[in-house]
Parts: sequence; C-alpha cells; structure tokens
Amino acid sequence: MESCCVRHTQIPGTSHLFSDFLYNFDRVSDFYPAYPLDPQEIQSAARAVHFPQDRREAIAAALVPLNSDSPLIEKLRRPDTVAIVTGQQAGLYGGPCYTIYKALSAIRCANDLNAAGLSAVPVFWIATEDHDFDEIDHTWVFDSKLQPKKLTAQGNGRPQQPVGNIALTEIPQTQLREQLQHFPFGEEVLSLVEAAYQPGRSFGEAFRILIRSLLGDHRILFIDPLDPGVRKIAGPFMREAALKADLLSRQVMGRSKQLTDAGYHAQVHFEGKDASLFFQIKNGRRTSLKSQNPAQLADQPETLSPNALLRPVLQDYLLPTAAMIGGPAEIAYLAQSAVLYEELLGRQTVALPRSSFTLFDFRSAKLMDRYHLSLPEILNHRDAFRQKIAEKLVPASVHQEFELAEKQTQAALCRLEKTLQQFDPTLQAALEKSRSKISYQLEKTSRKIARETLRRKQQEQTEIDYLCNSVYPHQHLQERFYSILPFLAQHGPNLIDSIYENIHVSCLDHRVLPV
Repeated sequence: MESCCVRHTQIPGTSHLFSDFLYNFDRVSDFYPAYPLDPQEIQSAARAVHFPQDRREAIAAALVPLNSDSPLIEKLRRPDTVAIVTGQQAGLYGGPCYTIYKALSAIRCANDLNAAGLSAVPVFWIATEDHDFDEIDHTWVFDSKLQPKKLTAQGNGRPQQPVGNIALTEIPQTQLREQLQHFPFGEEVLSLVEAAYQPGRSFGEAFRILIRSLLGDHRILFIDPLDPGVRKIAGPFMREAALKADLLSRQVMGRSKQLTDAGYHAQVHFEGKDASLFFQIKNGRRTSLKSQNPAQLADQPETLSPNALLRPVLQDYLLPTAAMIGGPAEIAYLAQSAVLYEELLGRQTVALPRSSFTLFDFRSAKLMDRYHLSLPEILNHRDAFRQKIAEKLVPASVHQEFELAEKQTQAALCRLEKTLQQFDPTLQAALEKSRSKISYQLEKTSRKIARETLRRKQQEQTEIDYLCNSVYPHQHLQERFYSILPFLAQHGPNLIDSIYENIHVSCLDHRVLPV
C-alpha cells in the first residue's frame, strides 16, 4: 500500500462550506480574505502584517514563563516576524491525533515562510478557558490487538470552571500502561506521559508539557489565555469589544444570514436577544453574558472571556498572525468571525486547513491490498465493504456455479419467452415478473453464502474488526477518535518526523499514510 490522497468530499460529514473552501474557493471568496492554498498568497499575507512593537514586546515577555527555553521568543520580538497560529482544547493525553497534526501543520507553514526569506514562528493556543470538562477529561487508545479503550481522568474542578486550571486528581496511568506496554516503544511513550501527567498538575500544564515532549525537535510556542500577563495585554481589546457588543452582535447575525442564504451553515448558532460573544470568569466560574450587557463590564476587561467567534480575533490582536491553521469547524468559525475582524482589527487572518491523515500500520495496509479496498469504501459503505470481503472468501467454484446457474436460467427463460410469444403474448408480462424474482432469489442466496462463509471463518472476521478499529473506530475518523500515543508506542518517536515530512500546506486532501 502506498501513500495516497483522498478528497474531503469522499469523507462522511464534510460540510458544503468546507468542501467549497477547498475545491471551489470562488464560491466562498466573500467570506474569506484570500485563497489559502497558494504559497504566494500566504507570503503576501505575511508581508502585510503590521503589528505594534510595544504589544509585540509585551506578549513576548508574557510568553516567557511557558516557553523560557525556546529561541522562538527572541525571534518573535523581531518587528518583521509573523505568527502561524493553531490551537486545541487541553484534552487528556493531548486529545485526538489531530492535535499533533495541527501543531505540525503550523510548524511546517512557518518553516516554509522562513525558507522563502520571511520570518515566522509557530504558536499553539491552548484553549484553557473552555469550561466543558466532559469534552477534555477522556481519550481513546488501543492495545496491540487494536481493541479501543476509553480512558478518563478526574479533576478537582467545579461546574463551569475553565478546564485549563483544573488540577488532576486521578490519572488513568495504570489503564494506559495496560494498553501500551506490549508495543515496541510503549515504555518510552509511557515515560513521557508520566513525566507530564502528575497529580496536582493542571490539565492545561500537563497537556502543554506532553505536546512539547512529543514534538521533540519540532519547536512551537505555547500561549495560555488564562495567564494573567496575557489577560492584561488583552484588556484593551476586550474593553473595546464589550463597548461595541450590540454592534458586533448585529454584524454576526447579518453574516450568519449571508452564509445560510448562500446555502451554507453558520457554525455557531447566534441569534436572538440571548446571543452573546462574551463569557465572564468570576469566582472561578465561566458563565455566558446572555442576560447582562457586556458594556457594563467594560471597566473589568480582565473578567471577560470571548466565545468561539470572538476568540480568534482576540488571538490575532495578541499575536502578529499571518495565518491560522484549523480544522473544518474552525474554518467555518472564521467565515462568521470575518465581520468581527474588520470591525475590531481592520483586517482578517488567512485561514489554512490543517493536514489530515489516516495512518495505516503494516497489517492494516496488507488487508487493504488483499481485499482491494480503498479508504472511502470503508468510511462510506461499511456494510458494502464487509460484503466485498465476504464475497472474496467464497470459493471460486461456488461463484462459477452461480454464474453458470444464472446463465442457464436466463437462457431457459429466453427460450420460454419465444414460445409464449407464439402461444399467448399476454403471458409475457407474467414471465418478466417471474424472471425478476428468480434473479433476485439467486442473488439473495449468493449473498447468504458469502455471509455464512464470513461467519465461519473467524480469522477473516478478526481481520475485518481489526481494519474497522484501525481506520474507522466507532464510525469516526481515526484522527478524531484516537490519541496519538498508541501510534507512537507502536511505531516509535520517528513517526512525528514522518508525519511532518508528509505535511504540505498547499495540499487539499486527506492523506492515507502507511507507517
């Protein structure tokens, strides 16, 4: 099996907006500032960034505590340096695989700009302000037999507390060890996890330490919006946004209507008097300002927290951002956020899709080749792909006998049809109905034999389960379901380098990658 690309239109759940963003950009050009997959456009966006030097110095200083040993801090201080930004929630053990794909995509994009003679640094925004603990307290891994296992951690948080500063109390290290210990690099990965995830350490801090360790020599800066230094720099922006809350809300509603009128979706439901771009963090809780006028809190900007639409605009107020790397949902956010960018920053950041992968181990790749399967067949036609494997397990002699029976039956029916035309043409319609029933019963029997053959051959059933668990676990894309940890335990830390080498910022498609 060789590496290949699959169009996102062949992947279940791809939105019309994301599909046109990738393959028909002219249709969505009213919602985005530039075609994102042309290197020249990205370079032009980088050259167009003008960022206040005092704010640059302030944010660089604020990032020192999280990135004290990184040479990228000094590079960020330079007046000509731009940022390529991505981010993710502080999910247990790094969250899904695509967390790493986002980080590596940002690093690759920044390095491409550096190679073109520009100055760029990658930055990872840890979404520590989010307060949905149920989204980040667990992850999925698999064992050497590729059996999925859900792992869940416990924390000392309260309802609606920002997840980033919730301290870990119970960490599923024993369960993780049970899953990874039989892989060749299991102990090496476990040692990195245990160094990062320790009782009393916050979810945000443990997440950052692990991601940094997993990336190895691939450097990226981390930013935590809960950090007091970052919040202080954000104060003027949040104050201005709060004072303009009514105007901004009307603009977002207008943009949402433009999207739906054009046949697309609005990623964030935003309408009615309760719609708000703001949360307030007070007494350790993050609550939406649906019933309170945010302008009343303009003199307390440090208590304000942006929603999903305002967050990227704040991010690009804090950083000299040339481009943002995101998944389909984040790309959709930016279509709505564009009006906020124009009102608050006077510009809009270029959106770039993160690289997307399905990783195939040797066994999965071999099974794909043996049964002549493609990734879209498994993702879109689960029952059909099982049937295809089942049919291949039926002995050739059985297929031949069925083909012969079908031919002989059709030939006999043709002879009978000629006879009936001479005897009584009115009987021809009844014969046609009988012909369909006979063909249907033959085909039905053929499928039953294929399924019975599959049932009897336990080894083949095990292989099908292995392939499903590998490629489409619980009917989710692999990259959205599993943590990267079992893949690293299986293939070693060099897997990160292999993924990085297969990232091409201008590539539109999902990549099938044998490892």
